[in-house]
Amino acid sequence: MEITNKTLQKLLNEVEGEHCEFKAAETGFSFDKLVQYACAFANMGGGKIILGITDKRPRQVIGTQAFEHPESTCTRLMDKLQIKVDFQLLSEFEKRVIVFSIAPRPIGIPIKLDGRYWTRRGESLVEMSESELRAIFDEIGRDFSADKCSNAAWKDLNINAIEEFRSRWIRKSGNSAIRSIEPKQLLIDCEAITGNGSITNAALVLFGTREALGRLLSQCEVIYEYRSSEAAGPATFRREFREGFFAYYDQLWELINNRNDWQHFQSGLFIFDIPTFDERIIREGILNAISHRNYQYSSSIFIRQYPKRLEIESPGGLPHDVTRENILKIQSPRNRRITEIFAKCGLVERAGQGMNLMFEVSVKHAKKLPDLSQTNDHRVVVLLDGLVRDPKILLMLEKIADETLESFNTDDFLIIDYISREKKIPAALRKRIPRLIELGVVERTGRGQFILSERYYVSKGQRGIYTRKKGLGKNELETLLLKHIQQSGKDGSPFRDLCQVVPSLSENQVKARLKKMKESGHIISQGTTRAGRWFANDINSKITKKIKK
Repeated sequence: MEITNKTLQKLLNEVEGEHCEFKAAETGFSFDKLVQYACAFANMGGGKIILGITDKRPRQVIGTQAFEHPESTCTRLMDKLQIKVDFQLLSEFEKRVIVFSIAPRPIGIPIKLDGRYWTRRGESLVEMSESELRAIFDEIGRDFSADKCSNAAWKDLNINAIEEFRSRWIRKSGNSAIRSIEPKQLLIDCEAITGNGSITNAALVLFGTREALGRLLSQCEVIYEYRSSEAAGPATFRREFREGFFAYYDQLWELINNRNDWQHFQSGLFIFDIPTFDERIIREGILNAISHRNYQYSSSIFIRQYPKRLEIESPGGLPHDVTRENILKIQSPRNRRITEIFAKCGLVERAGQGMNLMFEVSVKHAKKLPDLSQTNDHRVVVLLDGLVRDPKILLMLEKIADETLESFNTDDFLIIDYISREKKIPAALRKRIPRLIELGVVERTGRGQFILSERYYVSKGQRGIYTRKKGLGKNELETLLLKHIQQSGKDGSPFRDLCQVVPSLSENQVKARLKKMKESGHIISQGTTRAGRWFANDINSKITKKIKK
């Protein structure tokens, strides 16, 4: 934003913030200090350095003699920092004021000055911390998994893990020729190692030996805990996995499944079972943690299992541009090489959509959606609730033809979840509603109002609740209003009472109904405000004549 004399006057009274720095610089100012401030502002999203104004409030415009040729100063700043810098000369009170405008740094690239990354903390210039730098580097999704580990050698890889990967790749591809490929060539083909034999971080994460990971990548560890209660203290059972992922993947699921149980539901003569922890959801959660965690953080992945819920915690926040709100729409793999290897052997069912699958299966099983509310800038936490909330949703979805259910996308399942919890459907999902109505899964009850289909309530033995939620038809609503007005007799009915008669309608909708009934001659009104009353046109001719007068 260009600073005018008018906006400058406003700035004089504002607090000096992260993106604005005032300096008196009456007789001059150090270029070295100027470039440090410019570096700091660029790293913090851009800002302005204003010379010729005192930095303490109340600020005074005193003018500056610094940088007689600001054009050349801008050029020197841009040469030093490789970012855009503009300047303005202001003449407030006929005194010279220079404004240097610093552009923000590029995404994922911190600005460095002579080997140091500057930022501001309070009113001080300081060097950026390691965590701040990591957060910036992580913005562009640098693929740590594709980097070479210079200290790793072939002997650091576990042949059993490689063979497990081979078996899965054969099953996924149907290509039996993979069976005859030498182990080293197999990993070259999937790009876990380079053509000249260099070991990537992905190879260590997926196929490394325990000794190699302890020496080269000790943070590559998954810790499983079972806790029989919410009480603080040591876990009932704990096991640490520090070896290549393919060496323990199935063992990890077996530990979870050994403590899994089933929830039994009956429909007529048929009994069906739903596992508390669905294998697809748990495996997808683990795969997401392995492929999307930030391996530059020193902490481990934690899987904490309780009798009815399970937590998966992985280091590092969500990738750049991914939020809890858009996580089902935006795919941004942090470790692309690992994700690609998972896809080759069929572990990733639909590339980049593991979280979508977790949400869809949760709705199919009538469970709470995966909860990411505890996720922050330093960790991703997925909470999975194993309890079935409403088994009748299972029955409803079970009656939908398989080919129809297969055509559902994540939005369709989310709509069913919102309606079942009587929550407002977000605008972004509403374009899918007409199709669900056509399929008989959802019914419209009013403008922007929907319920699950009649068969859902019938299966619960709640046909009456369905009738109430479905509401009355247009003519039935008007009949109900007229009946109430008639019963009010000569006292008439106030507007607020009529709103209570048809709570499914808004006040404006009630007014529209009354206006139509009045035009048709069924009712008349006395008064125009909320204190007014409505009367039936046929209850007593004397009352009617009096009101009309």
